[in-house]
Amino acid sequence: MIHDGHIHSPYCPHGTKDSFEKYCELAIQKKIKGITFTEHAPLPPSFQDPTPLKDSGMNPDDLQDYFKEIQALKRHYNKHLTIYAGLEIDYIEGYEKETSDFLNEIGPLLDDSILSVHFLKINEKYLCIDYSPDVFSDAIKQLGSTESVHKLYYQTVTKSIEMDLGPFKPKRIGHITLARKFIQKFPVASDFSEETNLILHQIKKKGYALDYNGAGCTKPLCKEPYPNELIIKKAIDLAIPLVYGSDAHQANGLMSGVNQLYPKASFTRPLSLLRNRPWQ
Repeated sequence: MIHDGHIHSPYCPHGTKDSFEKYCELAIQKKIKGITFTEHAPLPPSFQDPTPLKDSGMNPDDLQDYFKEIQALKRHYNKHLTIYAGLEIDYIEGYEKETSDFLNEIGPLLDDSILSVHFLKINEKYLCIDYSPDVFSDAIKQLGSTESVHKLYYQTVTKSIEMDLGPFKPKRIGHITLARKFIQKFPVASDFSEETNLILHQIKKKGYALDYNGAGCTKPLCKEPYPNELIIKKAIDLAIPLVYGSDAHQANGLMSGVNQLYPKASFTRPLSLLRNRPWQ
């Protein structure tokens, strides 16, 4: 494994306060060659975070300090570890203009980024679909079935890929099967191959990459990566670049789930996915 492309930080309001240095030192111990810090970006200013603690995105007042600290890390560890400054950007249906404006402002500071769906719009309100089994159950009640929740999730991921968010739109799509986080508790009969095949072909058409996220392997109600082996095999057949991501919210989460990932998958650094900018 050469690169962990999906790592959070002490700036995550719902993660641990493990220091940047702790992440970096552990990455070196694990012989990882590079890491991307992809903290949850601040949510659009007019969006009301539906989570109880309103802690889905980082404080916008911390953005400049976040990037300054990562630049200092790059200098400190330059002989031992390649470090990229990134963000995990939420695609929220109806907030595309604010998201695009944010990306245009912050984009020049980004080495790398991920576009992810966490929030579903249901009856003009939003739910953070991976927050808890109770929230997922609420989505099932509102939509009428577990299958409908999955379909809406995939439809929203599809919109995120299609949407024009400007020149700094992330070129990697995050955990496309996050709707399966509680699959052991809320099973479904369908594999939603039609929906996921459409997503993969869109990613291929756009020249994007796929976040091969090991975090689901460690979730007791999931026990599989995002996406699972069947989808990854199809992605490999389509020659879609895969970027491994632990989605670590604490330092010891680095490399999470890596032993369960599809053994024949090859991974790429996220270098070629960006804007041909010089790498530091």
